[in-house]
Amino acid sequence: MSEARIEQFKKMAEADPDNELGHFSLGRAYLEAGRYAEAAASLERAISLNSNLSKAYQLLGESLLQMNQRDAAISRLSHGVQIADTRGDVLPRNEMMQKLKDLGAPLPEMKSAAASKTEVGQGEVLCKRCGRVAPKLPSAPFSSAQGKMIYENICAECWRAWIGMGTKVINELRLPLSDPQAQKVFDQHMLEFLNLK
Repeated sequence: MSEARIEQFKKMAEADPDNELGHFSLGRAYLEAGRYAEAAASLERAISLNSNLSKAYQLLGESLLQMNQRDAAISRLSHGVQIADTRGDVLPRNEMMQKLKDLGAPLPEMKSAAASKTEVGQGEVLCKRCGRVAPKLPSAPFSSAQGKMIYENICAECWRAWIGMGTKVINELRLPLSDPQAQKVFDQHMLEFLNLK
C-alpha cells in the first residue's frame, strides 16, 4: 500500500474523527506498510467507534503479534472471535480461530447456537453491521448480486448511514465513479463499512 493511500486515509480519519471506516482503512494500510504501532492505534480507534467490526479485531491481532505483544493479540483475537461468532461473520471468525490455534491459545466459547435463535419478523433483517434485528430496506438498492446481498443482510438505518459515508468516501478520495477502478475502491469501502467483507 503506497504512502499516498496512507495519506488519503489519514486525511479521511482526521477530517472526521468519528469515521470508523477511515480509521479501519488507515489501520489496514499501516499494517500492509509494516507500520504496526500506527496500525494498532488506528484499528483500536475503529473498534472504539464500532465494536462490531470483526475484521478490525483480526487485523489488530496481526499488528500486535508483529509487535511481539502476544498476550494482547490473544486477548483481542479472542474477543474478535466472539463478536464475529455472534454476528455470523464466518470468515473472520475462522481466520481468528486458526490464528489462536497456531498460537496455542485457548479458544473462546461460541454463542452462535444461541444467536441463531434470534427471531427475525416480516420486513426485518438481522443486520450484519449493527448486529440488531431491524427494519429492512423496501427493496434491493441495486439490481446486482451485491444489491441482493445488501438487501438480505443490512437494515435500512445502516444503509442510510452508508449513503452519508459513501459521499464522504467519494469526496475524500476524489473518486470518479465512471472509472471502473474507482468504482472498485468505492465498493470495497462500502462492503467494509457494512461489514459484508
